[in-house]
Amino acid sequence: MTKGGYPPKCVVDTYTTQPPATPRPSQGARQAAAVQIVLFLLVSVALCGLAIEACFIYHLWLPGSSLLLQATSASPSKLISGPLVPSTPQTHRLVIPPSKPVAHLTDGQDVVHEKKVMAWSTQADPLLYEMDYENKRLVIQKEGYYYVYSKVSFVDVHSFTHSVSMKTQLYKGESIPLLLSTRSSRGSSDKQSSSYLAGVFHFYKNDAVFVEVSDTSHIVRSKSYENVFGAYMI
Repeated sequence: MTKGGYPPKCVVDTYTTQPPATPRPSQGARQAAAVQIVLFLLVSVALCGLAIEACFIYHLWLPGSSLLLQATSASPSKLISGPLVPSTPQTHRLVIPPSKPVAHLTDGQDVVHEKKVMAWSTQADPLLYEMDYENKRLVIQKEGYYYVYSKVSFVDVHSFTHSVSMKTQLYKGESIPLLLSTRSSRGSSDKQSSSYLAGVFHFYKNDAVFVEVSDTSHIVRSKSYENVFGAYMI
């Protein structure tokens, strides 16, 4: 009790400094945290994809892998040994695509020759890259220098000719002979012979190259690879 019998007075200092309030995270900070989470998820998904791809490549190139065997079994040109047999047309994906235009054609059971112009199979897995085969002719699609070759097998007759000729839009006349081989023999026989022609020529786009013989009925057709025709850019 204070003097006079009154209880003591309590004085409250309203100006006393209060502890600062905890700052709340701003909206920008919350957005930054959300972006970091999204980036983390995206990076995690990308790393998982790389790991799966690495496993696939590893199993692909394992010795004896069925995928590797399927990839390497596709050949750009199929040479059939023995009698001509029909084949189902298939489109093979080349393991290493050529760097320049190339074509290689062979004989086949589906081929029907003209009297003098040789035809070539479209079912014996022909190799055609940046070149077309139309109307028994190889059609150039890219101007340049090409190595052209042809081989035919035939039964010896009194006279047999084998040639490679071209048709061009720059010359409206007859076909232009490029290569020629003539074989003569004394009388006819059952002996078989072959003729091979090759040379380098400059072609323009849409020039057409084809093979002619004196008589296609004398061509030996027991094996597809006995008669071939092709060209490639050098």
